[in-house]
Amino acid sequence: MFYVIVAEDVPGSLEQRLAARPAHRERLRALQDEGRVIVAGACPAIDGPDPGPAGFTGSVIVAEFDSLAQAESWAEADPFVAAGVYAKVTVKPFARAFPM
Repeated sequence: MFYVIVAEDVPGSLEQRLAARPAHRERLRALQDEGRVIVAGACPAIDGPDPGPAGFTGSVIVAEFDSLAQAESWAEADPFVAAGVYAKVTVKPFARAFPM
């Protein structure tokens, strides 16, 4: 089943985000290599692809896991959580409609 992981950044956490980004992306690449990632990315704090010093407000990941508990466990182990980037992480089941 698919799950959406929505994470909200702590304000002013850009430095921590940039430091933890390589480890965060490595975990996402592992899911991608298994064919489990639908989409993943960051939410810029401004209307543009490169927010510069404005940073980010959070992240969104839609990926396949065996259960809600597995998705929650994966999200809790994210390097951004350990680095104090995320203030809140929400994991919900996701019913994919498009693309089919």
